[in-house]
Amino acid sequence: MAACALFDTAIGRCGIAWGPRGISAFQLPETGDAGTLRRMFRRGPAWPQSAPPAEVQNAIDRVVALLQGEPIDLRDVVLDFDGIPPFHQRVYEVSREILAGQTRTYGEVAAELGDPGASRAVGQALGANPFAIIVPCHRVLAAGGRSGGFSAGGGVSTKLRILLIEQAQIGSQPGLF
Repeated sequence: MAACALFDTAIGRCGIAWGPRGISAFQLPETGDAGTLRRMFRRGPAWPQSAPPAEVQNAIDRVVALLQGEPIDLRDVVLDFDGIPPFHQRVYEVSREILAGQTRTYGEVAAELGDPGASRAVGQALGANPFAIIVPCHRVLAAGGRSGGFSAGGGVSTKLRILLIEQAQIGSQPGLF
């Protein structure tokens, strides 16, 4: 059964949606619960809220811990890529390999995909990421360590806040943005 839930984190109430093939959406906090749900389901109809099954609750617990500063690895969380364009899926798979505390640039992700000229397309794919945090688009920066964009509520300040929580290291100095 497809459903969703809202839950509290150190940065506010997040949303998660799931179905029989895994997590279908994750939403960082927006203005109020209604805003979070609206943004999470912008690509399709909203699903009913429900108590999460064990595997989804496990993902929630790990996201909560990550946003409290624990170096949690979410690469094994099963995602439902139904309706996600193949290029975006490849970008998300490469981005999932960036662990807490690490960053890459859009150009580095493009190079890992075998297309070093695709940094703008990588940025567009990450801007459409329906699995924020689980696919850690916040860990991908613009050239020179600049923050780049961030489409979640709060924009770049939210991106930088999450990177600070994760004690991201850019160059040789932690927390340098």
